[in-house]
Amino acid sequence: MLFSGDAFESDLIHAWFCSSYFYSSRRHGCPSERLSIMTKFVLIAALGAIASVSAAGPAAVELGKAGNYAILSKSGISTVPTSDITGNIGVSPIASTAITGFSLKMDSTNASATSTQVKGSVYAADYAPPTPSDLTVTIGDMEIAYTDAAGRPTPDFLNLYSGDLGGKTLAPGLYKFGSSVIIPTDCTISGLPSDTWIFQMSGDLVMAANMRVKLDVGVKASNIVWQVAGYVEVEAGAHMEGILLVKTAAHFRTGSSLNGRILAQTAVTLQSSTVTQPCLGRCLAQTADILV
Repeated sequence: MLFSGDAFESDLIHAWFCSSYFYSSRRHGCPSERLSIMTKFVLIAALGAIASVSAAGPAAVELGKAGNYAILSKSGISTVPTSDITGNIGVSPIASTAITGFSLKMDSTNASATSTQVKGSVYAADYAPPTPSDLTVTIGDMEIAYTDAAGRPTPDFLNLYSGDLGGKTLAPGLYKFGSSVIIPTDCTISGLPSDTWIFQMSGDLVMAANMRVKLDVGVKASNIVWQVAGYVEVEAGAHMEGILLVKTAAHFRTGSSLNGRILAQTAVTLQSSTVTQPCLGRCLAQTADILV
């Protein structure tokens, strides 16, 4: 181990200061000593290690192959154009006829399709191999992730605010609700980049029109999981953050948006909605770019 305890943080801060100085000098054309390749790798590793050491909240929910999708559904994905999706979308075991409103165009292999509304690929169970078998595994991973999230014991917060999260600031932790959850006004998720949240609910998740789930600086949507036994309803103009693991349906009304993923076991309906999959490892990737 390179660092431990307070010494770890002290050395990390010193390394970051040095790297920032060298990077700044290079940007402005000043001569400077380049960081050695070994120093760069040590710094990147240190950033990742301190994140894991200081993390608050439950262990992450592993998505498996479902993490390759912005939207995944067992019974269909529909859009009232024009929606804007960044990431792959897929349906299984239902066929591609359940993907509607996207004006799909098959690729040359017939294993996937494209759409002007999707910055990624479109997959369905009736496309050419290896897509059907891949989707079977992917759907299985989605169901495993749902079961994992739903089964986490010993919540940090039980039936907090009777399920009304409007106007609240939510710290890292495992939240359990024996009811539906509503977000009638803006709420904030507050923590560090390494922190995690799981929201378990036996009912629905309903977000009022034009409201927002806000993230403190550094909080990652990929670390926020909403496990919903009922349906998800995001009303017109509202903005949601996080991974939606949904037992039934997910409905995004006109002009609504999500920074996260919709992993639903029935239908997903969009109405001119925006869905952007979260970027994993963004901070480390940016650091690596700076140090090159």
